[in-house]
Amino acid sequence: MTETVPPKAAETPDVIQGVPARYWHRLDDGRIQCDVCPRQCKLHPGQRGLCFVRAADDAGNLVLTTYGRSSGFCIDPIEKKPLSHFLPGTSVLSFGTAGCNLSCKFCQNWDMSKSRDMDKLADAATPQLIALAARAGGCRSVAFTYNDPTIFLEYAVDVADACHAAGIKTVAVTAGYISPEPRIEFYKKMDAANVDLKAFTEDFYKRVCAGQLDAVLDTLKYIHHETKTWLEVTTLLIPGYNDGEVEIGKLSEWFVENLGPDVPLHFSAFHPDYRMTDVVRTPHATLQTARAVARKAGLRHVFVGNVHDEEGSSTYCGGCGTKLIGRDWYKLGVWNLTADGKCTACGEALAGVFDGAPGTWGPKRVPVNLKKFAADVERQRAAR
Repeated sequence: MTETVPPKAAETPDVIQGVPARYWHRLDDGRIQCDVCPRQCKLHPGQRGLCFVRAADDAGNLVLTTYGRSSGFCIDPIEKKPLSHFLPGTSVLSFGTAGCNLSCKFCQNWDMSKSRDMDKLADAATPQLIALAARAGGCRSVAFTYNDPTIFLEYAVDVADACHAAGIKTVAVTAGYISPEPRIEFYKKMDAANVDLKAFTEDFYKRVCAGQLDAVLDTLKYIHHETKTWLEVTTLLIPGYNDGEVEIGKLSEWFVENLGPDVPLHFSAFHPDYRMTDVVRTPHATLQTARAVARKAGLRHVFVGNVHDEEGSSTYCGGCGTKLIGRDWYKLGVWNLTADGKCTACGEALAGVFDGAPGTWGPKRVPVNLKKFAADVERQRAAR
């Protein structure tokens, strides 16, 4: 599926510029095919893919048009991604670019993921500068979020390399809609990932997201079984669309069989947005029911999100039932884990990534002015 943006009246056609992209090949009919995701957009020179940011330049080569440009930076609690078993209580520098390779009608970040105004993106967001900003802000990790990092793979991989060189971990918040070959390179660079499993029917993916469920399920299995990336999964429950107990039961059974009982699953509340403003918010009771169904299927760590619910947001020991990490929204409370992530009551290890005492970042959210930070860095260098 290809999206072509025609020039407006009295304007010159779009000039495609960017850095060379990977994962594409030429077709016999003169077009090129982008191979980074299952959409496989086929493009003539001057055309953009549905994601809008991977495009064929005038010479017929695939380029990434948003490399080094961001839609904004913010320091968040890691629990906001959401990640419950990855360095709890620590802060993460979050950023995204523009565009998306799915067309979800309920998109909660549509102003960024559906943006077609590239001039709104900040400049000078080099990989090295992002790593420096994360370290200066006391962040343990950098998250590729707001829009899907699959479509800016080359940029994300370079940022990950710069972060790792600075001792900063990386997090992908993604829909998991990526092809097998680029998936290998991408997840070699990610320390953790939260994958949005939009629903558990092909019909939902086709009608509501213009995608394919099987491709996402393949990514989930790949991450869990073939990589060292810590995995958590989120399903946004939309009333009347994907919140039925039968569907949630099938999702949970697949989850246990293919990912095991210890991969955390988050059920989040929907709020009306983008092209689904006529749908009501998700009732709290729906989230609680989904959690109960998943736990009955054998999942040990099932969370509810976008609501205040300490019981549904906390982590419990799979062995003795002790509350290991108490949470209310993004605020940590009870902590009954050893430094290496074992239950203080029975000694059973909790699946996840833990490193000493929990962080103390809390629920605060701090915007970061990267341009100002870059200017400060340059002034410091000049003064040496």
